[in-house]
Amino acid sequence: MKVPPIPASFFGSVLGLAGLGGSWRAAHDVWGLPVWPGEALYAVAGIVWLVLLALYVAKWLVARADSIAEALHPIQCCFIGLVGVATMLVGAGALPHARPLAVALIAAGALFTLGFAIWRTGELWKGGRDPGTTTPVLYLPTVAGSFVTAASLGALGHPDWGQAFFGAGLFSWLAIESVLVHRLLTGEPLPPPLRPTLGIQLAPAPVGALAYLSVTQGPPDVLAHALLGYGVLQALVIVRLLPWITKQPFAPSYWAFTFGATALASTALKLVARGDLGPAALIAPALFVAANLAVGYVAIRSVISILRSARPTPAAAT
Repeated sequence: MKVPPIPASFFGSVLGLAGLGGSWRAAHDVWGLPVWPGEALYAVAGIVWLVLLALYVAKWLVARADSIAEALHPIQCCFIGLVGVATMLVGAGALPHARPLAVALIAAGALFTLGFAIWRTGELWKGGRDPGTTTPVLYLPTVAGSFVTAASLGALGHPDWGQAFFGAGLFSWLAIESVLVHRLLTGEPLPPPLRPTLGIQLAPAPVGALAYLSVTQGPPDVLAHALLGYGVLQALVIVRLLPWITKQPFAPSYWAFTFGATALASTALKLVARGDLGPAALIAPALFVAANLAVGYVAIRSVISILRSARPTPAAAT
C-alpha cells in the first residue's frame, strides 16, 4: 500500500484557512460583512484537516520508519504539534453549529497538543542540539499549542482553565524567543529552505493576544495593545525580509505565514469589537485585506503545485 508522504507541516494549511475563517467571523461582527465566507473557509479547513489526518494516520500505519524519523528530526518534529492545533481550530469552526462535536475536537486536540509538547520539551531539555537547527518551529509545540488551547477553552466558557494555558504559552514564548533571536543574530544565516519558517515568528504575539482576549473581559488593556504592537512590528520586519526569504521557491512551507497574518487581523478586529477606537481600529482594514491576500496567494499557489504534480509525465503517458 502506497501512502502519499504527508509531512506534519502540511497541517499548517488548516491553520491558515481556519484562521482566515475566524477573521471573517470577526469582520462580520464588527463591520457587518457577509457571514458565509467565514463559514465556507471553516468548512474547507475541516475537509482539508480530515484528509490530512487520514493520510497522516495511514503514514504511521504503513510507513512507520518514515514517521518515526520525522518525529526524531530536530526541525520537522515540531510540526507534529500542528496536528492538535489544527484539530482545535476545526473544533472552533464547528462550535456555533455543533457544540458536542466542537467539545470533542477541542478536547482531543488539547490533549494531543499537551502530550506532544511535554514529550518534545523533555527531549529538548536533554541538550546536545545543533544551534543551526534552531528555527521558529520551536514555538509550535508549547507556544502555539498552549495559546490555541487557551483561546478554545475561553470560547467554551472555561476562562479559568484558559488563563492557565495562556500562562504556559506566554512564558514558553518568552523563553524560546530569547534563544531564537540569539541564534538569528549571531549564528549562520538560515539556508533558503528554512527561511519560510520565519513566517511562524509572526504568530506568537497575535495568537497570544487572541488567547488573552478569549479569557478576559472588558475594554482592551495595555497587554492586549502591547501584543498587537509587537505583532505588527514582527510583520513589518518580515515584509522587509521577503526578498531574502523568497529566494526559496514556493513550497508548502509558505503556509507558515498565514496563521500569524490571520491572527493579526483577528486581533485588531476583536479589539475594535471590545470598544477600541485607537490604533486597532485604524489598522484593522489593512490587516484584514493583507490576511486575505496572504492566504489567497498561498492557497492558489498550492493548488497550482498540486495540479502540476498530478499531471502525468510524457514517459508515464506513453
